[in-house]
Amino acid sequence: MRFLEKANFDFIGSRKTGYIISAVIIGVGLLSMVVRGFQLGIDFKGGTEIVVKFQDPINIGEVRKTLSAEGIKGQIKEYGSAQEVIITTDFSGEINDLQSLIERVLKRDFPNNPSEVIKVDAVGPSIAGDLKWSAISALLGALVMILLYVGIRFEFKFATAGVVAIFHDVLVVAGLFSILGGVFDVMPLEIDQSIIAAFLTIVGYSITDTVVVYDRIRENLKIRKSDPYEKVFNDSLNETLSRTIITSGTTLLTAIVLFLFAGPTIRGFAFAIVAGILVGTYSSVFIAAPIVLDWQQKTGGKFKLRG
Repeated sequence: MRFLEKANFDFIGSRKTGYIISAVIIGVGLLSMVVRGFQLGIDFKGGTEIVVKFQDPINIGEVRKTLSAEGIKGQIKEYGSAQEVIITTDFSGEINDLQSLIERVLKRDFPNNPSEVIKVDAVGPSIAGDLKWSAISALLGALVMILLYVGIRFEFKFATAGVVAIFHDVLVVAGLFSILGGVFDVMPLEIDQSIIAAFLTIVGYSITDTVVVYDRIRENLKIRKSDPYEKVFNDSLNETLSRTIITSGTTLLTAIVLFLFAGPTIRGFAFAIVAGILVGTYSSVFIAAPIVLDWQQKTGGKFKLRG
């Protein structure tokens, strides 16, 4: 299936506009990271999560008011259905004491709506620190391996530009999590292990899309040796546009369905994937390939492509 077979958009001519848009978005995101920081899940800050299931649908606001009056501070939100509530708190003390307190308070204040604790998770500060470092190591390790792979398959300029595009994608999505984190109850956007998995997925998706563009550029550079680099790069981007839209569009539809119909605990992951697909597709066209072209024009000489 092909469409836009004769596309002739001036992507390369618009690359400076793309640079400016990316710089503004990343700048706003970095400012938010410094000022607001992130909403961290218990994986990375430590704490306790307790899931309570009621017999009938419950008003979240009333549960928050009741538990707050007993000194239980933290996030309280719907968990999958109107009958289930997840309580996330940094309560210091014995987990059994916390569970007993919650059960006693809910039984006292909601006598006509019986409830039971169905799940308890706790992470200590030292474990949270280890998980945080492991997440950072995983992201850095992925970037190093991608740099080596693309450098061997193409050349150093292509590899470096691909990693820059990946940093661009991760920073944009991380900025969105900082800006929107804690704003919507239905989409808390907390940074936890599932979001790190989403970031790694974004890294893989972004470089896959970029490598497809790189392959077409390499083919055209070998065939059209007398054409200016700007035309070769722009034509290559247009020739892969159909594949990019079909692949990104079908994946995006799946992620949107997951975002709309999944529960709050999955919605953050789905949001990261949706944003990552959109940003990763954009960066392959307006960041990765243009950086290679600008770098080559500044250094001069010819491309020494492998493969």
